[in-house]
Amino acid sequence: MSRLKRSDRPYDIVLFGATGFVGTLTAEYLAAHAPAEVRWAIAGRDGTRLRQLRERLGVDVGVLRADVSDPASLRALAEHARVVATTVGPYVRYGEELVAACADTGADYLDLTGEPEFVDLTYVRHDVRARETGSRLIHACGFDSVPHDLGAYFTVRQLPEGVPLTVDGFVSADASMSGGTLASALGQFARGRQMLAAARERGRHEPRLPGRRAVATLGAPRFAPEVGAWALPLPTVDSLIVLRSARALRRYGPDFRYRHYAAVRRLPVAVGGVAAVGALVAAAQLPPARRWLSDRLKPGEGPSAQTRARSWFSVRFVGEGGGRRVCTEVSGGDPGYDETAKMFAEAALALVCDALPPTAGQVTTAVAMGDALTARLIRAGVRFRVAARR
Repeated sequence: MSRLKRSDRPYDIVLFGATGFVGTLTAEYLAAHAPAEVRWAIAGRDGTRLRQLRERLGVDVGVLRADVSDPASLRALAEHARVVATTVGPYVRYGEELVAACADTGADYLDLTGEPEFVDLTYVRHDVRARETGSRLIHACGFDSVPHDLGAYFTVRQLPEGVPLTVDGFVSADASMSGGTLASALGQFARGRQMLAAARERGRHEPRLPGRRAVATLGAPRFAPEVGAWALPLPTVDSLIVLRSARALRRYGPDFRYRHYAAVRRLPVAVGGVAAVGALVAAAQLPPARRWLSDRLKPGEGPSAQTRARSWFSVRFVGEGGGRRVCTEVSGGDPGYDETAKMFAEAALALVCDALPPTAGQVTTAVAMGDALTARLIRAGVRFRVAARR
């Protein structure tokens, strides 16, 4: 614990949205695994529920009241913490005021967003201020997108340096969805034009890479013999996060390409999955249909502990470059909730406890804490392995 930095702020970590489904799982993980020297607090808008959660946790943690509709309370939250970790989404609707508060006060910020529009908007609006104050704004610190970002980083480190590299990621999972995740997904599907506009605006602000190139392409549906499954392009935030890491770190080589797929073993299941996603995207364009779908699973609700215990994920990577080829895998248990809470909590602890490279502004998990967070997750039971080399 010698790496714990002294601070005049009352708390090292404040968990905002602690009484929500994933928030509660994260609080339970911190209660079980945070070192005694780490000062942390739970925060949200309902003081009664927060105090009840503290009693259930059975540890001495602070309780702070804050509301997304009250910017002054969010500012106070950021001023009280070295790291603010928030589960309150959809982030494009509820998240920006807290990002602004952290960027302005120098607090580090973590979230669980899978919303590319939100990531791009906060870069355009708050990256410069965060660099001035030393704040690290780190999005997508759960299953979106830690296994993919750190998995690509892990794969790249098995390949030669200074040569063009390609990495393909193949995602398999068996898991259930919570109400918050459904609401976030429906919101994204309904905001295609806004998402494209935010990406273009970011492109106008991002510096160019002198002498280097990094791209993330969709690819085409295909049978991938390297993983023995049908590969369906996944246009999620994960590939964009990998791309940001590749742009920031020279270890990804002078010319880097990443492609992101869902891996499905049976063709009928693959075809059915594509049809189901298409139907969900179409329904999300109609407000009555979107409301009806949202009512099926409300925010704050999620799968039972028994269901989560049966869930699993695997992300396999195939990397090539410099005449070498490597196959790696990142895998674990329930991706959306148990493992997401673990990744989120360990990311916050890494920012507080570990020796990390000096960074500021909007950064990714690989850039801000790649080696340290990978080591933490391995100790916590997430598996990183090299499956084959040639």
